Order: sequence, then C-alpha cells, then structure tokens
Amino acid sequence: MANASNPSGGRRLAEVVAAQIEQDIIERGWPVGEVIGSEPELVEKMGVSRAVFREAVRIIEHHNVARMRRGPGGGLVVTEPDADAVQRAVALYLRFAGVRHEHLFATRMTLELACAAGAAENITEEGIERLRSVLALEERLKEDAITTGHTHDLHIAIAELTGNPVMALFVRVLTELTRQQQVPHKDVDLAISAYHRAHEALVEAIVAGDPSLAQHRMRRHLEGIATVVGESPSLLGTAVWPSPPVRVVST
Repeated sequence: MANASNPSGGRRLAEVVAAQIEQDIIERGWPVGEVIGSEPELVEKMGVSRAVFREAVRIIEHHNVARMRRGPGGGLVVTEPDADAVQRAVALYLRFAGVRHEHLFATRMTLELACAAGAAENITEEGIERLRSVLALEERLKEDAITTGHTHDLHIAIAELTGNPVMALFVRVLTELTRQQQVPHKDVDLAISAYHRAHEALVEAIVAGDPSLAQHRMRRHLEGIATVVGESPSLLGTAVWPSPPVRVVST
C-alpha cells in the first residue's frame, strides 16, 4: 500500500503507486493480456484516491507496462513494452549526451565481438535459416540497403541469436546511431558490395560454429564500417583497435 503521508521521500504519490504496480507485474512474470484488477479494486488495494490512481495509470501507460481498458470485464491490462520506443529513447539520449564516433565504435567492437562468438557457439538450424534470409533480403535491396538501414539487420540478427536480450537491445541502439552518423559513400555500389561480402563471410564463420573466426571477421568488418562513417580506427586506441586501419571488410 502506498504511503500518502510520506510518498517515498518527496516523490509524488502517483509515481510511488505506479512503481508498486509495475513491480507487482514483474513479480507476476509479466503476464501480457492479463487484467490485474479493476479501477475500484486497485484504488482500494493501493489505499489512494481515484485521482492519484488515474495519474499512476497514465505513468504506467506511458511506460508501456499496462493500459486501462474500460467497459464490462475491463481493468488494468498488462501490455508488452515497445522495444522500438525504448531503442529510440536510448538513442536520443546518447545523441543528447554528445556520443562521438570513438565512443560508438569502441562500444560496438566490445559488444559485437561477444555477439559473434555467442552466435557461433549457440547456432541452430533455425538460426542458420534466419541469417541466410537476412543475407537474401540484403542482396535483393542492393543500393537501397544503406539508405533504408538494412545493412544493419544482420548485426541485429546475430545479437538476437546469442539469446541475450541485453545484447540485442544495445546492438539495435548502436546500429541506429551508426546509421544516423554515417556519411554518404562516394561509391554506393562499392560500399554495398563490400558490406555484403563481409556479411557473407561472417555468416559462414557463425554457421561453421567457429567463434574465433566469427570474432575475427566481425572485427575486420567493424573496422571497415568505422572508416565509412568517417572515424579512423587508429584514433580510437590500441586497446580497442589492435589492427591497423583497413578498408577491407571481409576475409
């Protein structure tokens, strides 16, 4: 029950109520679609006024945790958070924070090398089919793949194949920031061809279940991307970029 006399050291009571409801949903295992209670039931349970409860619901709806459904059989319904909204919010914050190329690629190098190894270690027939489907889409799109952002689809797929949702979320954020910062390449056909060859080589290593080779090819590919974005890898420090700057993005 929320404490109306001392709402968590000065926090608004509605925020306290929203946090309690969100915690309850988490402890229930986030049952999407389940009604966790009607408005009268929850107002009584939380021990707050209807006005405070409705403000708490607005906070919860803003967080994409649950929404209030009106009418018979209605109530507070658990919803699935919008991953795209989270991704956009994090990317916007990093733009506000002034993220630079060296920050972006130092993080991508660390994270995506781990993703490449993890995907290779955990690859399945379903995973192989997904990687090949991404490559096929990339081939069909050709020069449109850069402008539409589809050159990053493989990186996202690899991150998701690790089975680690934290990696998947942050690779989505980092690839979106890369897309936003990428300068137009003077030879789009050459860039697309280089990206696609690098992706084919990377998929080949992952399908073979070879973590070391997958990491090596991911490193080479990211070094190539860094030069296209406009930041020389040699400026980023030998701890992150032990190899000399190269434009060859496949092995």
